[in-house]
Amino acid sequence: MTDNAEIIQLQNIKKSFGDKKVIRDVSFSVKQGEIFGMLGPSGAGKTTLIRIITGQLKADEGKCMVHGIPSDKLNGRDHRTFGIMMDQFGLYERFSCRENLKLFARIYGVPDAKISEVLEKVGLKGAEKTPAGRLSKGMMSRLRLARAFMTDPEILFLDEPTSGLDPATAKEIHQMILAEKERGKTIFLTTHTMSEAEKLCDKIVLLHEGTIWEEGSPAEICRRHDHQKKMLVHLTNGQDLCLSHDGNSAQTLFSLMQGGQAQTIHTTEPNLETVFLELTGKELEA
Repeated sequence: MTDNAEIIQLQNIKKSFGDKKVIRDVSFSVKQGEIFGMLGPSGAGKTTLIRIITGQLKADEGKCMVHGIPSDKLNGRDHRTFGIMMDQFGLYERFSCRENLKLFARIYGVPDAKISEVLEKVGLKGAEKTPAGRLSKGMMSRLRLARAFMTDPEILFLDEPTSGLDPATAKEIHQMILAEKERGKTIFLTTHTMSEAEKLCDKIVLLHEGTIWEEGSPAEICRRHDHQKKMLVHLTNGQDLCLSHDGNSAQTLFSLMQGGQAQTIHTTEPNLETVFLELTGKELEA
C-alpha cells in the first residue's frame, strides 16, 4: 500500500444496543502512517468504533473497510496486522509478564525470541517474572502495549493508553507511540485528554454522543473556531496588551517591537477543550 493511502474507511456507520443509539452516522478515513486521534469523553462511542473497525462488532448500518476489506470479513491473517491495546484486554493477572506474552505468541505464531525484545522495548525486562496482577497501573499499561507490539503490526489501536497514569509514565508511553510512527506504523488513538491529542495526532475527530462534531488537525480546528482573532502582547514592563489580529494593529505592534517593548506575542486562538465545550456544551474530560 502506498504512503498516504486511506488504510481505514468508515461510511455512515450506525450502531445501537437495544434502544440506545451509540454510533450515529459516523464517517471518516485514516491514512497510512498517520496518528489519527478520536477525542471525546467517556461514553462518547470511541471503544465501540474500535471494536467495529477491528471486526469485534458488526455495525447495524454503513460500511467499514480496513486494507480494502470489509471489517466484518477480516480473517486471522488480517488480524495479525493489528495491535490492539485496550483496558484489561487479553491479560491474565496470575500469569507473569512473560507468560502473558508467551500465550499470545502461541496463538499468533510469534517466535519466543520476540517476547524478550518487546519486554525490553516497553521497559519491562526486569519485571518479566512478575505476575500481571502485581504490576502498578503504569507497568500494566506497558504490558498491554507490549502485547500490541508482539506481531509488529501495521496498525496500532490504542484505547486511552495513558488514562490514569502519572505525567512521567504518560510521557514515556507517548515517546513509544511516536517511535512507532517513525517506523511507518499507522496509529488509531482514542483519548479524552486534550494535551495528548495536541502532542501526538496528525488528525483528530471530536466525538460526542456517537456523532462527529469536528475533524482536522488540532491546529486547524482551533483556528477555525478562533472568533476573537486577537493577539496578546506581553510587554517588558510586565503589562499585557490585547490587539486585534488585523492591519489596524500593525503600526502599534511595529512600534512596540522597534522600541524593544514587546517581550512575547501570542495569538488567543482557543484550545481543543474550549472548542469541544463550545460545540457540545460539555467538558471534554468529563
